[in-house]
Amino acid sequence: MCSVETINCFPLLVNILSNTFLRLFNSTSRFRVWNEPFNSAQNLEPRIRNGIFYFCFKYMLVLAAGLPSQFAVSSMEDYKVKTM
Repeated sequence: MCSVETINCFPLLVNILSNTFLRLFNSTSRFRVWNEPFNSAQNLEPRIRNGIFYFCFKYMLVLAAGLPSQFAVSSMEDYKVKTM
């Protein structure tokens, strides 16, 4: 019934509990719960959405530029301690 992610599980749990309590009190109304975590990005203006995309893209490029140096540092430390 429920995914292991809490973002999906909590709304479903609230729905089940609410409908159970409603049935206990003989009510004919029901709750319907849905979850759309990324729906807000569709409502943004295209200029703002592009700005967010390019900001994230540039951030990832900076991170990717620093990644190979970490492998080199790790390799040098292994060489100094004579791991092999």
